[in-house]
Amino acid sequence: MDKVLYLAMNGAKHVAWQQATTSNNLANVHTNGFKADLASFRALRVVGDGAPTRTYQVDNTVGHDMSQGSLQLTGNESDFALATPGFFAVQAPGGGEAYTRDGGYIVDTEGVMRTRSGLAIQGEGGQIVVPPGSRITLGIDGTVSASASVGADRTVQVLGRIKLVNPAERAVYKGDDGLFRQHDGQDAPAAANVQLKSGFLEASNVNAVESLVQMISHSRHYDLNIKLMQTAEQNARQATELLSITG
Repeated sequence: MDKVLYLAMNGAKHVAWQQATTSNNLANVHTNGFKADLASFRALRVVGDGAPTRTYQVDNTVGHDMSQGSLQLTGNESDFALATPGFFAVQAPGGGEAYTRDGGYIVDTEGVMRTRSGLAIQGEGGQIVVPPGSRITLGIDGTVSASASVGADRTVQVLGRIKLVNPAERAVYKGDDGLFRQHDGQDAPAAANVQLKSGFLEASNVNAVESLVQMISHSRHYDLNIKLMQTAEQNARQATELLSITG
């Protein structure tokens, strides 16, 4: 009986984890550039006398779905999205380099290009600084060009190039802040095959309908495990009563 209890408890714990992952994905269905989290498990057979038919779920991997989100035309010159696999680099809050696909920029009071969440966008030569009163143009390769927005002199000046990277999918992980980093702690090299598209934003790749169906399924599996635990408790109580009568 106690084995049933532990097996059901183990199952309920992992279903609750899946439910939390799915809920977080659904909460980010409107977050630009968001990549859905994945939680997968594997069954591990219990080794021991009288237990070869029992299996436990164990944590396997927590990954992310790197499929492309849809590109949405905004017409805003300060929006951009990546039209190919890869990321662009930003300065992480704790220092160092991190990666995201949540495009779009603002220019702060010091002229530094930042994401709309305030992270400095990394160019291949460091931060990209925009002269006051400039109109910015982004190239498909991440090149940032500027020209005066007023006056007769509209000479185009290349300010730098947004660092675009394309590390292997298994080489990166997503942190609690939603930014990707390399497992080895090193900065990813710039990649020439990543393409930037100005005037677009990439939508989240979370499928809301699919996530809702998953949440219903997780809820049913959780209830099943809870019922198994209740059955185990009921059986234990009845066995105790039977032994008490017999004694």
